Amino acid sequence: MTIADLRKKYHNRACEEIIRIQPGNPAYPNFADKSSKASVQIAWGIVKRLGFSIPDENLKGQTTGGRFEAITCAFLEASFSKLHHLRPGKWRYGTGIPISDFDQYQHLADLEALIKRSDELSAALGKEYIITPDIIVGRYSVSDDEININERVVLASDEIALLTPFRNFDAESSRYFLHASISCKWTLRSDRGQNARTEALNLIRHRKGHLPHIVAVTAEPLPTRLASLAIGTGDLDCVYHFALNELKDAVIETNNDDQYDMLETLIGGRRLRDISDLPFDLAI
Repeated sequence: MTIADLRKKYHNRACEEIIRIQPGNPAYPNFADKSSKASVQIAWGIVKRLGFSIPDENLKGQTTGGRFEAITCAFLEASFSKLHHLRPGKWRYGTGIPISDFDQYQHLADLEALIKRSDELSAALGKEYIITPDIIVGRYSVSDDEININERVVLASDEIALLTPFRNFDAESSRYFLHASISCKWTLRSDRGQNARTEALNLIRHRKGHLPHIVAVTAEPLPTRLASLAIGTGDLDCVYHFALNELKDAVIETNNDDQYDMLETLIGGRRLRDISDLPFDLAI
């Protein structure tokens, strides 16, 4: 199965499990902003191009977000696994896993426990240090047997490379590292984009070790709203749209020059990519 096949399966699941048509005059897809004519037009254009049937049942907003995380995580596991020959390793994928589970951020659990026991520290530093990304990709540490699989590189008796966490000296206490933190936003309303930036800054500032990939995935149809999250550098690596090809065609169909120009700026400026680009970017 190719990445294109997996992308199509991803969209099929999105249409079956997430996308709904909301009643109204006119009706609109549930990732559109009903108060914005451009948003509704573009969302309908995406739905038409996905080519799958849409159930009539309604979904609560919280359910929508959870399902989007689950199907995006499944797509990433299936597609990134196709690139194992390019990025070998033992990987972990999941949702709802706090960053303190990972080697770079384990110290935050002790720090947060101290802060919560002290009102003075709580007032000075705040209480929340441990965030829980929507989706994580983690990589496990490696044993000496794995390191030496092609030739003898290290010996247990050698007093070298003893501090690197990547080398696993004890199979019972294997470590794993946060390789990617992925924020999933079905739409970008109010402060949702800023929440992703805040989480990114937390990951950047509080790590002990290498910085993971920090990205966002969204189905937001309006390019000017995508810009609120995508424009700028220093926090997010990039923003990925769940159906960028379909989005671009839908925007062209509306003849909305402002939205088209913004979309071209985001794509040309390397701030917005398709979901199919993400597994390849994770292999970097």
